[in-house]
Amino acid sequence: MRARVLASVSAVALFTIPVSAMAQDTAPADEGAQTSSEEVVVTATRRAERIQDVPLSISAFQQEELTEKGIVGFEGIARETPGVVLNRPTQNFNNFTARGIATNGYNANLQSSVAVYIDELPVSTIGNTTVVDPNLFDVERVEFLRGPQGTLFGSGSLSGAMRILNKSPNLGNWDVSALVDLGLTGSDSLRQRYNLMVNMPIVADKLALRAVGFYRNEDGYLDNVGTGVENSNKLVDWGGRAILLWKPSDRLSIKLLGSYEDSDPKDSSLTSPSLGREKRISDQPDRFTGKQTIFNATLDYEFDFAKLTSSSTYSDFDQRFYVDLAGTFPASPAYPGAPIAFGLDADAYDKVFVQETRLVSSLGGPLEFTIGGFYMHRRRDVDYFYRSSPEFLAARGLTGLPDQYYQKLYTHQISEELAGFGEITYRFSPKFWLTGGMRYGRTSAQGFTEEGGYLATAGGFNYFTYALLNIPVNFDTFTPYAAVEGVKASGSKPSWKASATFKPSESLTTYATFSTGFRAPIVNARAGAPSLVDPTDIIIPYGAESDDLKSYEIGAKARWLDGRVTMNAALYLIDWSNIQAQANRLSDSVQFATNIGAARSKGFEVEIGLIPAKDVFIGLNAAYNDSKITKLSAEEAAISGAVLGHRLSAPRLQGATYVSYGFDLGDSARGTFAVNAQYVGSYNSSFPNTPGNPNLPLATFGKTDEYVNVNLNLGVKKGSLSASLYVENVFDDHSVVYIHPEAFLVSRFGTLRPRTVGIRLGYGL
Repeated sequence: MRARVLASVSAVALFTIPVSAMAQDTAPADEGAQTSSEEVVVTATRRAERIQDVPLSISAFQQEELTEKGIVGFEGIARETPGVVLNRPTQNFNNFTARGIATNGYNANLQSSVAVYIDELPVSTIGNTTVVDPNLFDVERVEFLRGPQGTLFGSGSLSGAMRILNKSPNLGNWDVSALVDLGLTGSDSLRQRYNLMVNMPIVADKLALRAVGFYRNEDGYLDNVGTGVENSNKLVDWGGRAILLWKPSDRLSIKLLGSYEDSDPKDSSLTSPSLGREKRISDQPDRFTGKQTIFNATLDYEFDFAKLTSSSTYSDFDQRFYVDLAGTFPASPAYPGAPIAFGLDADAYDKVFVQETRLVSSLGGPLEFTIGGFYMHRRRDVDYFYRSSPEFLAARGLTGLPDQYYQKLYTHQISEELAGFGEITYRFSPKFWLTGGMRYGRTSAQGFTEEGGYLATAGGFNYFTYALLNIPVNFDTFTPYAAVEGVKASGSKPSWKASATFKPSESLTTYATFSTGFRAPIVNARAGAPSLVDPTDIIIPYGAESDDLKSYEIGAKARWLDGRVTMNAALYLIDWSNIQAQANRLSDSVQFATNIGAARSKGFEVEIGLIPAKDVFIGLNAAYNDSKITKLSAEEAAISGAVLGHRLSAPRLQGATYVSYGFDLGDSARGTFAVNAQYVGSYNSSFPNTPGNPNLPLATFGKTDEYVNVNLNLGVKKGSLSASLYVENVFDDHSVVYIHPEAFLVSRFGTLRPRTVGIRLGYGL
């Protein structure tokens, strides 16, 4: 019934735009330009344009809106963006799905289908690695572009791109802003968030420094019955960034950025509902931590005819992926999680260099162009340590190991991308223009097993044999791994874009767009490796080829009654073939990437913003998606567990509404009351059958809950000071919003954070 009511409301209202987007006038000249409170300007096309004039489906969030809605990371952005869901099993584990382009929410071994950028750095990566959830304080804007964005944003933007644009220093004025957020989750979990920004002109109108620092200490709300730790999923996250801007002349500017973030969740946020509400189990804490350092140098030079931008970025990202794999084997009364201790402690180290150079025209005539080149080099070192536990080894009489690890494997992978891109727009008149774009890129990836490490055995048998059969033994043989050079996977192909825009009046813009996308080839880290549990099981293949996507979209953007009504709408049809998909070896749950048939996704996204009376704003959005497997061979079904006609992992219907009312408090203070609610429909967690055994339904298959999340906010602002009381998840909804598709996890369910009540205190916001 709840879904039907919301669907009916959406059919009538249909759209949302933040109040700051209600009037859109003159665009500033560059990406870092300040905008007024009554306009939204985006740089999705690499030039500043009013969002209404861009022939793309874009949601844009400015800092004021982020603060008002308490959005501090990816999760809040996803809930406010139509057609997008965030698959987030725990902190630092983020995979966006846009327009239904996902085979499951985990994306193990697969490149994300949505590219995520922090300024010029792509930070999205393969699904089973951590991605730090960046702090969204003092940002210029967050843009979410839906549909393939391969022309300007590369092979990872198969179904969309999210851009986080930090604020640049102000060359003329000192400035300070701060935000403190103190909340209580449940009855005993304190949430603390502290943010500070200082802007310092050093040489008037020539040189300035902007520095941001943040610290989060958030008590957990889950009890781990395996480790005995209450509120185990505590988060400690801290860091900052400094941006130095030098503008020696009107034509030249140089910006230097350094940032660091240390995100340290103490345990996973995945639960086991069978154990009771807010309970989880693992023999040791599951850790998904990240330490990310970014250095960037960006040079802008204004020629008479174009703006040249050169951006060089180096990133160092250290991460931990520590997970209990005991669910791989059936549980027993003797061990509530699984019959043996079995886990993986993986340490990964990414070193990434990105160079992008582009030239964006500023001719002012009918012809506009963007041309550029892109290069990325990434080295990822991953150390795989497969473990038992000291307690289990002692209880079973398993001796001889130097520590709890029976297998250690050292690997690294080198991947590169080199691309050239360009877009040309020709305006035949102020009412009609055409845009064409192409990106041609070459990608490569190669995996290596390094010399060293070992596999411990006794009598020719490994740990699993003795642990599962409960046979005591002394491990006396440690077979070292030899260096192995894996197969180099490479591919080169173009991404295309063509659009026609018709603007019959200043209040209406319509467009039709065709675009393509693909993801880079994938190398499986364990390529060629047999199973240690069943040598007759699948030998891990070398990897997966690029997939292919074609998108057709028509849309309209409208603005009436002096900006009191705004509407955006888009219809799309997507054909996705040679799909990169995750498969699993049955005997030991080792994951690998492969390719399977084809799918089709079709749907619509609609947004509206209304100011029906003074001081009242109403915004709504809705998205409908129907994405299904349309082509599948018997062999592909067997290895992946997919079924012809099966719906992909995206909700059929979702939407959100935001209502705010402003009122005066005396002569100098202003109050605001706001209600924000998001609806997300149920969707499949994965393919329904067991990979490797297609006649057996997948034991871990499930559907997330349909849910509505409601938040309240009551705020007051006087001059530079602001304060607000808020309630998140007002009805304390415990819906399952994520289901991990893998058997190896005992705790596999992600839920909404319990009701949280708090206060935000701000200065200079």
